[in-house]
Amino acid sequence: MEPRRQFASDNYSGICPEAWAAMAEANSGHVRSYGDDPWTDKASTLIRDTFETDCEVFFVFNGTAANSLALASLCQSYHSILCHELAHLETDECGAPEFFSNGTKVLLLPGENGKIRPESIEQMVKRRTDIHFPKSRVLSITNATEVGTVYSADEVKAIGAAAKKLNLHLHMDGARFANAVASLKVSPAEVTWKAGVDVLCFGGSKNGVALGEAVIFFNKPLAEEFDYRCKQSGQLASKMRFLSAPWVGMLQDGAWLRYAESANRMAELMHQKLSEIPGLQILFPRQVNSVFVQLSQPVIDAMHAKGWIFYGFIGKGGCRLMCSWDTTGEDVEQFVTDLKSLL
Repeated sequence: MEPRRQFASDNYSGICPEAWAAMAEANSGHVRSYGDDPWTDKASTLIRDTFETDCEVFFVFNGTAANSLALASLCQSYHSILCHELAHLETDECGAPEFFSNGTKVLLLPGENGKIRPESIEQMVKRRTDIHFPKSRVLSITNATEVGTVYSADEVKAIGAAAKKLNLHLHMDGARFANAVASLKVSPAEVTWKAGVDVLCFGGSKNGVALGEAVIFFNKPLAEEFDYRCKQSGQLASKMRFLSAPWVGMLQDGAWLRYAESANRMAELMHQKLSEIPGLQILFPRQVNSVFVQLSQPVIDAMHAKGWIFYGFIGKGGCRLMCSWDTTGEDVEQFVTDLKSLL
């Protein structure tokens, strides 16, 4: 019997057909290793086409490595990285950004609905400018955010302008970048390099591939020797074609965006169904593939007893219900039906 599709994380889902087929096609004969293969070349070309610009592309195993190595390449150990207080790199990466940057300090910014305000950036940078405090050098934003909201292209532009004014590099954690683009209905270029983003960590594992994230340097000089960082940190895959081939499957006919749109639609359905239940509180605006809802502990325990798995420690409390590329309307209906039976 096939295991039930859950709402805990889009990491729970399997590999989508397009990514699986590309991996199977790549699994033929011998090709050069360490990224010097036609699949990695084609995937990189497709990324450049998708973003409508020349850029440096690297493939690593996971998002923690992508974010941490990218950030480490943008600063020195005596610098600081600014991010939202709920950012994944602060709350869920076990100090990896500090570790790989040899101790760069992470400074936290507040902001409603998981988003940084441009004015708070300048306030933090100018709070201390003496030699006894780490010099601000990088600003990191997450799109979509940890609470399922998105920065519009105009919002990214405003943040990009503030970063440039303050001599900060701009990094974007795009673990769910596909869902953000699908929600915004803009080109990937409009919300990244055209808005001032220097480097994007483009997530694949939450969008239908088995593993592997793309680190994309739009500001190409910043990518100097990044390949050495990947090698030293154990992120240079010997059989790189199996990290890059799924990206060919996802990008060549738009599957990455179709699956993101589908996951977003299922979250909207979940939002609609939950909003119809009297007294149930939705915690954040629903913009991508997640819904945050306040549930009592007895109800949470009872839903777990019914076999449902979901997280209650992400964001500022409440329960996160995350839809995946393969979530169906029937999955949502069954979850809501079981929840209604307990309320």
